[in-house]
Amino acid sequence: MRWIHAAGRGLLVLVVILTGYVASGARADEGPASGRGPMTLATAGDLTGYLGSVLDGWNRTHPDEKVTLVELPDSADETHAQMTTDLRAGDRSRFDILNIDVSWTSEFAAQGWIRPLDRDRFPLGTFLPPVVDTATYDRQLYAVPYVTNAGLLLYRKDILAKEGVDPPRTWAELERAAKTIAPKYGLDGYAGQFLPYEGLTVNAAEAVYSAGGSILGDEGERVTVNSTAAREGIDFLARGVREGWIPKRALTFKEEESKQAFQDGRLLFLRNWPYAYVGASAKGSPVSGRIGAVPLPGPDGPGRSVLGGSNLAVSAHARHPDSAARLIAYLTSERVQRQVLTRGALPPVRADLYEDPALVREFPYLPTLRESVRTAAPRPKSPRYDQVSLVVQAVVRDAMTGHETPAAAVRRLARDLAAVSSR
Repeated sequence: MRWIHAAGRGLLVLVVILTGYVASGARADEGPASGRGPMTLATAGDLTGYLGSVLDGWNRTHPDEKVTLVELPDSADETHAQMTTDLRAGDRSRFDILNIDVSWTSEFAAQGWIRPLDRDRFPLGTFLPPVVDTATYDRQLYAVPYVTNAGLLLYRKDILAKEGVDPPRTWAELERAAKTIAPKYGLDGYAGQFLPYEGLTVNAAEAVYSAGGSILGDEGERVTVNSTAAREGIDFLARGVREGWIPKRALTFKEEESKQAFQDGRLLFLRNWPYAYVGASAKGSPVSGRIGAVPLPGPDGPGRSVLGGSNLAVSAHARHPDSAARLIAYLTSERVQRQVLTRGALPPVRADLYEDPALVREFPYLPTLRESVRTAAPRPKSPRYDQVSLVVQAVVRDAMTGHETPAAAVRRLARDLAAVSSR
């Protein structure tokens, strides 16, 4: 999800509001909810424009169950705000199906905003196993995985080849190359997404997970972050800034800024989502043909990514819940999931697509991504996830800027997360 200009956001919000008035009027005419009929699907902005054509395919073959697409702002925070405002409206809600960030499933389920779903209606057995966990709350399925994602370590394979060095598998190998090789070529060593926003929560969680630690347990009711592993993970990030192999400018990076720095040839290593590999490999990119991707490193070998992506959920006040479930099954079918990758440039949830020879030729990072997804973990599950994320961002930021030691940061993180969990 990226930024859009404020004027554009204002116009889009106005369009969404007007769409809501139209939808509300339509609902008044329809009477009581029935199993099948027209629907509205709300999603963050579709940057590649593929989703509209996918839904056109459904509408052509399901004339009595047509779906209307409502695109919300590209910013995750704004999309979350608009969705939650709508869901609080109860039976006046405009949206029937919600394409939600994987980290929102627990919150929406705990609030009673989305319906529990029948597992037997969806091809969950064909999905990469870890992605299903992002769609559950209290052992019940509340959404269906639609798009997945995992962090990768992108690197300049041309430079490492000149130095006779393999891509790093451990933090020590990454640090050594970032400190000694990068300066020889006028490059910064390593960057991720370190501005205080959701990206910093993801990067911090990955560091903690890679060291063998965790942040929360029992659906957010137990704080588990006060551990040696968490201190080791946060120290990895703080040490990088302190020693200079993470440049201070990276503290201002979100996904797009970090991608651009790597794509412009200013970084030796970058943690980012697969879309950054696609952009850096595209025709006209200064580093096209000179990059590779491996799983994120950890203290003693490959580390562990946080799962990204989105899930499809049915509003608790959906007009036609049976049609909504049928549409979700369609969107997670093999044919549509293939389009998610080839036309939307997004990682699909179906495991077999990662082994398709034609797709691997077109998207060489797929085998690496598959391995990263298989070993990945969800972000901390909590019905108060937005507050959990803000706490993680604030504390890890202070550690990375040197305002707090990693040990003190972990103790503070444990206290602040306990306070959030007790509310």
